[in-house]
Amino acid sequence: MSAEEDLDQFEAEVELELYREYRAVFSMFRYVVETERRFYLANSVQVTPKSGPGATYFEVELGDAWVWDMYRQARFVSSVHVVTYKDVNVEALPKDEV
Repeated sequence: MSAEEDLDQFEAEVELELYREYRAVFSMFRYVVETERRFYLANSVQVTPKSGPGATYFEVELGDAWVWDMYRQARFVSSVHVVTYKDVNVEALPKDEV
């Protein structure tokens, strides 16, 4: 195998491991939150629109969260602060899925 194939295989294995972790922790959270850069599971979410020079942006505060990011060592975080000019999608998980 070439180095590129080794890297592709490693990334595929890490992504599969991340998916398995996501499935294992999913029921611990109340919300699914998507930004342009990350995917989160969280137990509290506050999205605040703000006006900036020439554009509206959003401040997103998450509490007790899990971050979908294969390169992070620690995916469980107590608080997250995101500032974005892009869309933010917040979905409350149905109680039967939580």
